Amino acid sequence: MEEGVSEFSTTIPVWERYLLSIYEAAEYYHIGEKKIRTLIDMYPDSEFVLFVGNKALIKRRQFEEFLNDCSTL
Repeated sequence: MEEGVSEFSTTIPVWERYLLSIYEAAEYYHIGEKKIRTLIDMYPDSEFVLFVGNKALIKRRQFEEFLNDCSTL
């Protein structure tokens, strides 16, 4: 196992994670990273984004609810 990577973090499938990086969310939802960053900029106080310092993380379930309510992006 790589140094600095916990075994726990590598065994949780993306669809079960609470938080996703922008890269992971882009791959999982088939939305471009640039579009996700734009959504974060448009809705900085929304329920689907969590800022850890300057890093934005996507709350998977809340983002799914946000996408379900959208008709266009």
